[in-house]
Amino acid sequence: MTDAENLQPSAANRASATRKMFQPMKMTLPAVRRASKASALILTAAFAVTSGLRVSAQVAAPGTAPVKSNTTATALAPGSGPSYENHWEIFGGLLYANGQAGQNLPKHFNAGGGEIEGTYWLSPSSSSYLLSHLGVSADGRFDAGTTPLNPNQFNLNRVLVQQFMGGAGPSWRGPKNRYVAIDFHGFGGVTHGIFDHAITGYPASPQGVTPPTTGAVGLYSNRSGGWAAAGSSIDFNQGKRWAIRLSPDITFEHYGTELREFFSISGGALYRFGKK
Repeated sequence: MTDAENLQPSAANRASATRKMFQPMKMTLPAVRRASKASALILTAAFAVTSGLRVSAQVAAPGTAPVKSNTTATALAPGSGPSYENHWEIFGGLLYANGQAGQNLPKHFNAGGGEIEGTYWLSPSSSSYLLSHLGVSADGRFDAGTTPLNPNQFNLNRVLVQQFMGGAGPSWRGPKNRYVAIDFHGFGGVTHGIFDHAITGYPASPQGVTPPTTGAVGLYSNRSGGWAAAGSSIDFNQGKRWAIRLSPDITFEHYGTELREFFSISGGALYRFGKK
């Protein structure tokens, strides 16, 4: 046998090499088939779920009206809020206010009370910008608190004062939507203050001792004066008619020799009625 013949591989050797080369492929074919079957099952399940969801979205639950495919999120949202077409609004709530009970008292007093307000909107559904935003309001308030006094010989430190306030004026409807509305108002009227509770309740003095007076302890005498308020209200709607209102104000009074300004805020319930 020549050297060239020794170098040529035999037919048996070539067949053996070919079988060894394809053997790994035979081992991987079952895995490929299993993966293909699993993928087909997953795709089939996904298609079934998607089809089921599509059907359930189009078919209404038993006992309910069918839902249209073009229904918008706004139409499905709960409630539609107030229409703001009511002519009347009435508000009642609790009030915090501060004030000054004497011309020369150095400190303000803090008081709590209540407020009631009624508003008539002139033409809420009018095409006129002015008439559709303008209203007329009447407002009444009461508050009471204790005020610190100047040092005095009667050993009076803090005494009770009361105020009754009433006024009327315009209201203006500001920004609004289904959830909240902001209005602006200005009132002018009268306030009446009662400042002599400590004086009338002071124990009887021994003979020869001068009883206290409002002037002796730095208080105003009982009197009436000019009063005004300017501010806004924020209504958090609870439905078509009811709302929770928060209303801060700057208030003005003229008990003494000058006009003085203070702060007040009220909170309570608002009811709308009288739709045209």
